[in-house]
Amino acid sequence: MNTASLSDPRKPLAPSALAGLLLSLLALGAMLGSGLGARLGWWHFSAGLRVADWAAYGAAAAATLAVIGLIRAGPRSPRRGFVAALLGLLVALPMVIMAAHWEYAARAYPAINDISTDTSDAPVFWDMPNSTDYPGAKTAALQRQAYPDLAPMMLAMPPAQAFATARAVIKDKGWTVVADVPDEGRIEATATSWLYGFTDEVAVRVRAADGGSMVDLRSRSRVGRIDRGVNANRIRSFADDLRQRSGKVRP
Repeated sequence: MNTASLSDPRKPLAPSALAGLLLSLLALGAMLGSGLGARLGWWHFSAGLRVADWAAYGAAAAATLAVIGLIRAGPRSPRRGFVAALLGLLVALPMVIMAAHWEYAARAYPAINDISTDTSDAPVFWDMPNSTDYPGAKTAALQRQAYPDLAPMMLAMPPAQAFATARAVIKDKGWTVVADVPDEGRIEATATSWLYGFTDEVAVRVRAADGGSMVDLRSRSRVGRIDRGVNANRIRSFADDLRQRSGKVRP
């Protein structure tokens, strides 16, 4: 194959290749700008989400054009633009995948945004803007159906040591500690999403139990009615890190 011919300026450019690249860059800019504008207070996050929706549609169109460009500007084609089409596809495809995941998660997970390892006696948020109790039986039923694996974490160590371990996990995760009350076995913290800066609230409760400790975690979204499984995944991640750090898990 004569690779020099791939960039031969005498060969006509495949319009779809260039269009795919340009549209993918515009979609990327819109996607990043939608979150940046919400973070900086230029517009409400709901407006940013609408921009993100259109950016996702643009990314899908860009990926389609890029694939057409790859076909029309292939090594044996009389047209050029293969590299531009490939770059367009590489830029657009992650946005398409992310948007597809958002849509799938919105349909696959229940419309709740407050998750706790203990739904009958959930940790209470005392130092957050809204110090509310766990929503109640309906949310608990939906949570148990969707996330049956979530349960209190039992550690074979004294509560003071379990509390220090939980605090270390929170620090490792980069969450912002709002309240740290060892006497109550209570830690409250916030976690911020990377794109829109959404704030989720976390409450950790450590209590003595059967010669060791029981750690409960509650995670909820400050805005919105659905969380696409984010809070449950946060609890799982915390539990995994806590077990790894402690090395003393009780069955």
